[in-house]
Amino acid sequence: MYAYFEQMTTPWTMMYDNLSLETFLGIAGTVTQAELPLVRSQGRLGDYAVVYRIYRNKLGGGFGDQSKRPYAWAILVYIDGVPLRLNSARGECREWSNLDGAAQWLTGQGFTYWWTRNDLEVPEPDLSEEEEG
Repeated sequence: MYAYFEQMTTPWTMMYDNLSLETFLGIAGTVTQAELPLVRSQGRLGDYAVVYRIYRNKLGGGFGDQSKRPYAWAILVYIDGVPLRLNSARGECREWSNLDGAAQWLTGQGFTYWWTRNDLEVPEPDLSEEEEG
């Protein structure tokens, strides 16, 4: 149904590609979106999912230039307590260009809450407090 794989990484290679990012996040394998209804009916699907930032795999994909938008959002779900990346029925990583699309998809799949994490983009510091002082 889904494949497990083990990966090794070192601190100096962390998060320079999606493989090292998935190792960092502890993702153990993949599951296709077509398998989710069966897993849910068996009571094996976790209560929440995680939407996380990835390096974009799809070139083009209708949302612009790869150099201007190098990131996308992916989803991991828990099956039997194991985190698995969500793939399309064709076996490729599902990607969303924005969080709204991912949220609509999750809601349509019966998830009522999820976590969001972004390990790739560093937030810009808020300079408004420094300017006032």
